[in-house]
Amino acid sequence: MSTPETSRFVRLRVDLVLEVEDAAAVTGAALARVAGDADLPPAERSHAEAAVSEDTAEALAYLVDPFDLVGEVPGVELHQASWSSEQIDYDPDSPEWDADADDEDADDDEGYRLYGSGGEGAVDGAAGGVASLRAVPQ
Repeated sequence: MSTPETSRFVRLRVDLVLEVEDAAAVTGAALARVAGDADLPPAERSHAEAAVSEDTAEALAYLVDPFDLVGEVPGVELHQASWSSEQIDYDPDSPEWDADADDEDADDDEGYRLYGSGGEGAVDGAAGGVASLRAVPQ
């Protein structure tokens, strides 16, 4: 009798709802990060600056990096990640915000995705959005 092999890949699901108390501080930090990215081509830099200036969710997403969540975890390697965001109306008493509810919308792809709408980022550093982040590693 043989034992079945266990997959080495794990889907990590995280839901985050962030309250932006100082939009100017978030936007300023995102603009500073864009300015400090020496590898960003001029056309992409211009697009990123406009996106983070116009939308706080985009600015926040530019500052949130899935690598930061797992980069220091020993014995794991992040293979894929993407994320997006949207500004939302939040009611913590609503059943819609049940943190224990199963996420039926998750794709079966390997990787990580933060669900929402708005800007979408990828592991290569493209900006995504964040105001309502649903981190669904896939």
